[in-house]
Amino acid sequence: MSIEKAETDTVKFSVHENIAWVRFNRPEKRNCMSPKLNRQMMQVLDGLEYRTDVGVLVLTGEGTAWSAGMDLKEYFRETEAEGLGAVRRAQREAYGWWRRLRWYQKPTIAMVNGWCFGGGYGPLFACDLAFAAEDAQFGLSEINWGILPGGGASKVARELLTFRRAMYHALTGETIDGRTAAQWGLVNEALPREKLEERVTGVAKTLLKKNPTALKATKDAIRRVGEMTYDNAEDFLVRAQEAANFFDNEGRKAGIHQFIDEKTFKPGLGAYDRSREETNDA
Repeated sequence: MSIEKAETDTVKFSVHENIAWVRFNRPEKRNCMSPKLNRQMMQVLDGLEYRTDVGVLVLTGEGTAWSAGMDLKEYFRETEAEGLGAVRRAQREAYGWWRRLRWYQKPTIAMVNGWCFGGGYGPLFACDLAFAAEDAQFGLSEINWGILPGGGASKVARELLTFRRAMYHALTGETIDGRTAAQWGLVNEALPREKLEERVTGVAKTLLKKNPTALKATKDAIRRVGEMTYDNAEDFLVRAQEAANFFDNEGRKAGIHQFIDEKTFKPGLGAYDRSREETNDA
């Protein structure tokens, strides 16, 4: 008989070389999300968001799964038994940290090391980038037990997939592997499992070289403009650029100075030297 985890043990994290590694920690349940895990995820995200030693956050799962979705016993049966108020509270706790992750201060990467089902599509979409093991399994299995893919899962499928693929994925309940997930656009890339962490670490280190103000402005812009007309997006991006320049003008000046005056870097080939921002006299 398994011993129930304390709330604080449902999520693990560590920080190494400015990368925060956050792990769902219910491997015995294929990292299904429960009310306890959802509350703890919000606490972990709160604690890491403005730490000066964290530049990128990676979300992954302990063991052989990323997250097999919502815990049917705890999230559905037990919560529903407590009434509508408990159901709504559980929904707020889950959707709350997914929403927080979508607009997180730091760049985020989903490292999908195994099963990713149903409710797991919420945090998958919330992360800015996603990489998967080739043998990871993705699926919207809700149709197989008689409900629709709710909690944002249908929106995620329609946002990331073509109409026909989203419809097939949701109506059949069939699983796809990491290779197909990459072909369909659910993740950026699929790699052999043994190379997954190395690739994610490399991408995270690339992001760490970028200006953090520009990273935040850029990730927000990409999410926002998808809902806008071209004219509205153009106006929004002009204002967003102005705000970013005002907030961190020294970083912008350093990049321009190193490119135009010093000719020490080329924007198409890499990032400017952020360590020299404060001493730039441009």
